[in-house]
Amino acid sequence: MVGPDGALPLPWLAPWLDEALRTQRGHAVLVHGPQGIGQWQLALTLAQAWLCEAGESGGQGAQRPCGRCASCRLVQARSHPDLLVLIPEALQAPLGWTLADESEPADTGSGKKQPSKEIRVEAVRGAVAFAQTTPAREAGKVVVLHPAERMNPISANALLKTLEEPSGRTRFILSCAAPETLLPTIRSRCQAFALQLPPAEAATAWLAQQGVAQPAIVLAAAGGAPLDALDWLREGLDAKLWQQLPAAMQRGDAGALAGWTLPRAVDALHKLCHDVACVSLGAAPRFFPAEALPRQSDIGKLNTWSRELGRAARHAEHPLNAGLAIEALVTQARRALASSAPNGPARRGVSVHSDA
Repeated sequence: MVGPDGALPLPWLAPWLDEALRTQRGHAVLVHGPQGIGQWQLALTLAQAWLCEAGESGGQGAQRPCGRCASCRLVQARSHPDLLVLIPEALQAPLGWTLADESEPADTGSGKKQPSKEIRVEAVRGAVAFAQTTPAREAGKVVVLHPAERMNPISANALLKTLEEPSGRTRFILSCAAPETLLPTIRSRCQAFALQLPPAEAATAWLAQQGVAQPAIVLAAAGGAPLDALDWLREGLDAKLWQQLPAAMQRGDAGALAGWTLPRAVDALHKLCHDVACVSLGAAPRFFPAEALPRQSDIGKLNTWSRELGRAARHAEHPLNAGLAIEALVTQARRALASSAPNGPARRGVSVHSDA
């Protein structure tokens, strides 16, 4: 959201925000794009702009959101009576938007209840009731759902009727990275705004402002998504470790992935597999510096490794033993790269791919 200085939280959001404010029609929008580029920040800023009261004191051409009016200050304090934000419990702390959900059933088991990763139907029903009440201020009401793909089918169906027949002056912002997982009837009732990866120059400059060393390498490691790059850095990754990872996997050094979560390890190895295939066929890598990568003459090994990684990804969130799973992944990597050499010949016929 915009602070009192009027600056956007992420500079590359400006054209997307301008487009949404200029072309928005109807009562519901869907903001979607690759993970880690700022869908959450754009959704909140758009909600703040819709609720902004700058026009009342700043003239018709006043910038929205202004960051200084009473409504903007309420949004900044997370206490605006006409703004409701629905996010899963598990994301409230990481996103800095902690909410009290009184509709959650008490945990009667002996163990500690894990925070939910879903937007529950009780919360959606609460949003429907919220939408039917009279606004406290003049700009109407706004409901933000992020990430919208975390609605289960029951939650999505509970929202659908309100999207079909909105009441009063309530507008909805759905934000997500996987719009294809939403119900087609949900998507058809929203005006979609497709976000793209920000320009590498802008993202690199922003990372440098955050104190990131060698930001271009870290940005490439995150597939061009600057917020994902920051998350990786907080988890212990840096440019030096990333450049050393290919050689470590050739040696079968599991210590290079020590402390990594299994999903992160699988993601990194998928990227390594993709880039080794690229350089082996004479193409440019996407995630690693070219000079850090070996060249594999046996493309069949890379195809086999890619399939193994795909199977591992399906179970990465719920491993029986994360440490053993990572050791197995490193063994697979060493086997796939065993005959790699810095300048080995390439062979055609690869089917390795990456959607990271």
